[in-house]
Amino acid sequence: MLARGFTTVFLAIAVPSIAVSPSSVRAETEPAIAPFAAHYAADWKSINVGTSDLELKPDTLPGTYLYTWTMTARGVFRLAYSNDVIQKSWFSVIADHVRPAKYHAEEGASTASIDFDWDGGHARGVSEKKPVELELNKGTQDVLSIQIEVMLDLKNGNLPKTFRILDKDQIKDFVYTEEGPARLRTALGELDTVVVSSQRVGNNRVLRMWFAPSLGYVPVQAERSRDGKLEFAMRIKTLER
Repeated sequence: MLARGFTTVFLAIAVPSIAVSPSSVRAETEPAIAPFAAHYAADWKSINVGTSDLELKPDTLPGTYLYTWTMTARGVFRLAYSNDVIQKSWFSVIADHVRPAKYHAEEGASTASIDFDWDGGHARGVSEKKPVELELNKGTQDVLSIQIEVMLDLKNGNLPKTFRILDKDQIKDFVYTEEGPARLRTALGELDTVVVSSQRVGNNRVLRMWFAPSLGYVPVQAERSRDGKLEFAMRIKTLER
């Protein structure tokens, strides 16, 4: 199964980008969000299992972006996860909010690809050979674009309490809570961060992420727990902006 549950750490932690009129986006000299490349160590129950890389870069049209997440297993875990997990989200930023256009994921032969047809009000594609067609509501995100949306919402001081997120072949409701500031020691030095937790409605797994305002709200740490016990963690090692 694609990602085998490994890639959901960023939930309660794609056809060309849609075109928008010049009046709907910021000027190129004032990007809504700055590109970056971040490298993380990934731990499963305190055991290092691999690395994770996030890269945000501009796409071909003003106000459009490509966000890529790559996870690579290491050591004995490479035997079980021999293929990298790669996820990509193409999206636009309109009025300081993210509008996904296309999502793609792959792990070896397992793939998922979803197109967001906002004019038609549907998301369509294939997830692990299963046809997908879902009705879109305003603000719906994919499992990657949601992270950029949260970064923008924190920057603008307007993080909503709930989000609808397309995950595989379903749209799921998640509750987001801004838990407050925290001083965090990282490989980049001590940083002031904002902690945000997310949880799917009716699920006992909680994801907490630490976003650093001084770094453009790039996430510097993420931890997923279940029934209060830590399962999975990602901690930043390097950052290029």
